Amino acid sequence: MNSSIQENVALAPLTTLEIGGPARYFIHADSENTVLEALQFAKSKGLPVFVLGGGSNLLVADRGFPGVVVRIGIIGVEWESSGDDEEVAVGAGEDWDDIVAQCVEQNLAGIECLSGIPGSVGGTPVQNVGAYGQEVSEVFVSLRAYDRQSDTFVELSHAHCGFAYRTSIFNTVAKDRYVVLSVRYSLLKDGPPSFSYPDVRHFFESRNAKPSLQKVREAVLRIRARKAMLLMEGDPDCRSAGSFFKNPIVTESEFASIQAAIPDEPVPRYPATGGRIKTAAAWLIEQAGFAKGYTRGPAGLSTKHTLALVNRGGATAVDLLAVAREIRTRVFDKFGVKLIPEPVFLGFDRDVIDEFFQGVKNVC
Repeated sequence: MNSSIQENVALAPLTTLEIGGPARYFIHADSENTVLEALQFAKSKGLPVFVLGGGSNLLVADRGFPGVVVRIGIIGVEWESSGDDEEVAVGAGEDWDDIVAQCVEQNLAGIECLSGIPGSVGGTPVQNVGAYGQEVSEVFVSLRAYDRQSDTFVELSHAHCGFAYRTSIFNTVAKDRYVVLSVRYSLLKDGPPSFSYPDVRHFFESRNAKPSLQKVREAVLRIRARKAMLLMEGDPDCRSAGSFFKNPIVTESEFASIQAAIPDEPVPRYPATGGRIKTAAAWLIEQAGFAKGYTRGPAGLSTKHTLALVNRGGATAVDLLAVAREIRTRVFDKFGVKLIPEPVFLGFDRDVIDEFFQGVKNVC
């Protein structure tokens, strides 16, 4: 066995939820060659592979993962000017917020509202990371990856990636096929900051001066901190995976049904692609009877935001899923809306995954 491959490594400390059992095998891959070695090792053993980034969007089963976990640690940042744009190629193991900070410092616009999102660069195209009116797909140019199907290194353009709300080919039709190694983004030099999203716009309403990129970044960090969506040492609300459920995308008729369930309360409404409507999962959760700080044993909801499920200390995956089931069932019963989780579920039986990503079952 390769000396860099470790056995029975605890995964909980490598995730923001701090939940889950060990990986049967684990390797920290800080180069493309090490990634190849890990994949070849898994293939020789007939074991499944999971590619781990920052662990901020992951729920690990209590029994752990019986395969090979490859933690991507490839770093490096390269800048290249092109007219009004600045392209930056970033190693998949770089910290995402560090990259946002560097871009803002250089007065490059396009990702300032994505400040404070935990995790590594390699995960940003997978989830099409977005917040406060911006998405990674808006600045994405291409990525370098290893294609496990063809056993070759490939370059994938924006057109190849199938970006949609919180999705891409990497977490849908081509799940587990590619290992992202580096990502290239294009930012606008001296571009205006984005502050059209309601939370950010309201932050600046009482200020007369136009905000700078840095001011928008600072505002987003403050807003995220208020909602327990910013990782802060010693804050128990930060033992979470951020937003646990996606904001539902619905048709006009489905939206009308939601509104009919609570006729006296205006339902949050935002435009989505294809003439559909995005509404707020947090609002649905609250209207279904859940308040901030709701607790069920060692798991519950953040005291600052109902969209964040938290480990209050010593929670297991079973504990967290019990809260998630209760929330999904009550939201479905009241509004007919199936909330879909954002985090990746690792090491769970197929029936658990099917339950959360396809249907709604009874509360445990």
